[in-house]
Amino acid sequence: MADAPLAEIFPLRGKRIYVAGHRGMVGSACARQLAAEGAEVITSDRASVDLRRQDQVEAFMAKAKPDAMVVAAAKVGGILANDTFPAEFLYENLMIEANLIEAAHRCDVNRALFLGSSCIYPREAPNPIGEDALLTGPLETTNEWYAIAKITGIKLCQAYRRQYGRDYISAMPCNLYGPGDYFHPTRSHVIPALLQRFHDAAQNKVPTVTCWGSGTPRREFMHVTDVAEACSFLLRRYSGESHLNIGTGTDVTIRELAETIATVTGFTGEIAWDTSKPDGTMLKRMDVSRIAALGWTARIGFAEGLEATYR
Repeated sequence: MADAPLAEIFPLRGKRIYVAGHRGMVGSACARQLAAEGAEVITSDRASVDLRRQDQVEAFMAKAKPDAMVVAAAKVGGILANDTFPAEFLYENLMIEANLIEAAHRCDVNRALFLGSSCIYPREAPNPIGEDALLTGPLETTNEWYAIAKITGIKLCQAYRRQYGRDYISAMPCNLYGPGDYFHPTRSHVIPALLQRFHDAAQNKVPTVTCWGSGTPRREFMHVTDVAEACSFLLRRYSGESHLNIGTGTDVTIRELAETIATVTGFTGEIAWDTSKPDGTMLKRMDVSRIAALGWTARIGFAEGLEATYR
């Protein structure tokens, strides 16, 4: 049973909060949630602020003067994208997070939340994966570039907390899906990629859809509305050096995912598996007991979330 929720240390109502990456799936959900809780959401677009350029980020931050910041901006993609563009995934994510965190410090923004990913954990980490598993073993090779950048973001928040006393925190969501996702059949994450692929096949009456790997890896998926609510909760109530996992605590096989998506999209053909393609990590479910003990749990069921996302 969860303990009573922590007392509020940073009430959101009336606060000016900069959401970096507000056009992405996670950033847009966070912006909606923060606005619903009475915060004034501040955003920037790529045309005016290139987050990879320190001078532009600092100039924006000095002018906007936010009370807090959510770092949801990142270069993201699935296995194929990570494996094909390692330089971009490492460089761009390093620059974005370093520029934002340093600019926040220089402009005296004392509250920030950095969002990472469950891929930060070692590929052989015991499941469910607890926060203490970080840096205890080799990373999954298909996404190590992105993972290394996100680990650096966690360490940046810890370093600014230790050296300057900044109240910067980090949270690591599991695999996310929902409104605002990037729906591309090969360059996106697994749920939007499969939704697009099975939708096209159903509409065009294609007899077979081929999926990567064996279908046996297990993954934990969470609707983006849940992670936005978790981020709001942590901004209001959590202050600590340790990053916290955000997840559902349950998982499904990729085969079960594909079969569910086939049902949701109306695809009635055959599902084939290309075992020459990589599976990635075979098992990855996070231990969410720490955030649950603080008073937060996910609320949107998997089938319910998939159906709503497809609609």
